[in-house]
Amino acid sequence: MGSPPPLLNTDGFYRTLVENAAEGMLTIDEGSNIVYANPAVEDILGYTPQELIGSSKMKIIPERLEPVHVAALESYVETGARNIDWNGIELPALHKDGHEVPTLISLREHEHDGEQYFTGIIRDITERRRRKNQLQDQKERLNEFADILTHDIRNPLSVAQGYTDVARESHEIPELERISESLARIGDLVDDILELSKEGRSIGETESIDIEASVRESWANVETQQATLRIEDGMGSVTADKSRFQELLENLFRNSVEHGSTGNRTQSGDAIEHGSEAVTVRVGGLLGEAGLYIADDGPGIPDSIRPEVFDHGYSTNQAGTGYGLSIVYQIVEGHGWEITITESAEGGARFEIRW
Repeated sequence: MGSPPPLLNTDGFYRTLVENAAEGMLTIDEGSNIVYANPAVEDILGYTPQELIGSSKMKIIPERLEPVHVAALESYVETGARNIDWNGIELPALHKDGHEVPTLISLREHEHDGEQYFTGIIRDITERRRRKNQLQDQKERLNEFADILTHDIRNPLSVAQGYTDVARESHEIPELERISESLARIGDLVDDILELSKEGRSIGETESIDIEASVRESWANVETQQATLRIEDGMGSVTADKSRFQELLENLFRNSVEHGSTGNRTQSGDAIEHGSEAVTVRVGGLLGEAGLYIADDGPGIPDSIRPEVFDHGYSTNQAGTGYGLSIVYQIVEGHGWEITITESAEGGARFEIRW
């Protein structure tokens, strides 16, 4: 296999560790000559250690990058200035068969008998790069889908808003004002959801928000049927993106109303009946902690499915989309908060958000 680098000559224990490491290791001198290679290098680059030791490191450098590597090493030896991140930089390496391998390289410097040596720890990141590209492709397709979807929603929404405006000019009907407000809110949600789909956990400008006021406003934006809202005094304020915070509350309220009232839910094929025609939703601060709880007296969420309810598309309501709680989770994560699910005092669902 060739001679190990000078620092490994006298310590069999450390030499054994290095030669059995999963990562590839190469040591070069000031002249870019390879003085050591461990066995793992062969799995990454196809060369045996014997084929590399004694040759120039340029053997594994793509031709177009050779001048850059030479200049970088010479500059460091002369000035001591590091022009790259020694703790991990992505660089292509040349495989024995000629193809390039994406690698992550960490560098270390050591000295022996007045000579300078550099050791690179090499990791093959081909699979990680493949997954990254795959995720990027999926993100682009999602963005395209979101653009099409919101375009198709905006068209009938604009028509409905137009007819509502005409009706309001001709008739003084209070319900028309509520319809107009709801249509405007749908338009805002379409914009927010489109932005959320494109930016993942992105949160916009934050401000200090009165929690009770946001709770009441969000409740008014939800079709609550015969549900009742109970608000605890003294919840104070929170620093958040106001639109996102209201969207979070609205989705949690909608979840309680849809899953709590008349409770006809299906879980594992069994109907879970809730005796009350209307659910009561309680909102308050967490005792001794900075945060908020939203609890109801519905049938609750079984322990077995709590880890899944925030997943995209998961719903125990056959008429549900399964995206409400997923949006809640993204908004919570985007603010750097934490959300958990427990059982309320009445046996229903209780969501606790900590910030």
